[in-house]
Amino acid sequence: MIIRTTAYPRAALIGNPSDGYFGKTIAFTFSNFSARVTLYESPELEIVPCRRDGSVFDSIQALYDDVRLFGYYGGIRLLKSAIKCFYGYCQEHEIELHSRNFTIRYDTDIPNLVGLAGSSAIITATMRALLAFYGVTIPKPQLANLIRAVESRELGIAAGLQDRVAQVYQGIVFMDFDKALLDKQGFGRYEPLRLPSLPPLYIAYRTDLSEGSEVFHNNIRDRFDRGEKEVVDAMAFWADLTLQARDALENGDWTTLATLMNANFDRRRQIFKLSEGNLHMVETARSVGASAKFTGSGGAIIGTYTDASMYERLTEVFAPQNIRVLKPVLV
Repeated sequence: MIIRTTAYPRAALIGNPSDGYFGKTIAFTFSNFSARVTLYESPELEIVPCRRDGSVFDSIQALYDDVRLFGYYGGIRLLKSAIKCFYGYCQEHEIELHSRNFTIRYDTDIPNLVGLAGSSAIITATMRALLAFYGVTIPKPQLANLIRAVESRELGIAAGLQDRVAQVYQGIVFMDFDKALLDKQGFGRYEPLRLPSLPPLYIAYRTDLSEGSEVFHNNIRDRFDRGEKEVVDAMAFWADLTLQARDALENGDWTTLATLMNANFDRRRQIFKLSEGNLHMVETARSVGASAKFTGSGGAIIGTYTDASMYERLTEVFAPQNIRVLKPVLV
């Protein structure tokens, strides 16, 4: 039996980064890229490395670029941590697993370090393969929490709440991370949206290795925990934008949605120190009339455009900057 599973990148449409601060967001998964896992029964449990786990390079420059892009441990650590956390969850919940072993490998073409949740996509695909191999079912909210724990608890990777929720549910998802809900049940309120139509969206992302993210999140967590008014008010502002954006999506009001997406970024700019490269991406997109905001923490942006000529203009202005533009295909 060969099991093949897939998970997709996530783009935050509105509300981020309030998901880590008891706010509300809307995000979606899209199939232009994917992370894929293959698992099959074998005498021993083996994790097979892929390209990003290699130790042979064409030059010292190639090694340097590889480490900047994938770190020192590649993707093997993601699979090992996912398997460990899956087993720990089953032990904790007294879920009996059969004793057969497996070989597992992964592959991904999701751009790295641009805020599209590529690492969690690998973990999500791994979890889906394990669930299928062992015949186990984990409710979606708990599965999203488990995937996040792989990154945040096991690997110490900064992990927001919305990424795994969007990747587990797939499609376009409204998420409410109300503190009372989180305290009561351990997860928020997650609603897949069934929309009559989708706005004309683009995603632009860097294809080089520079300006990958914001400057270490600017101590926002400490400022929020201290109750700093500017930060607390911003989180409430983004949560309210999400409610307004949901209405705009349901009503097909793309003009209002564009305004809300721009407002999302403009407020972010007020309290975060952003890299010049990321700022320039947003400003370049807006210079041709498109709306623009981050898809995550930086390195990629998302926005709306009005017609084919505006989209063509986007591709033209970004091409000299090593920035690729695409139309996301909703999963």
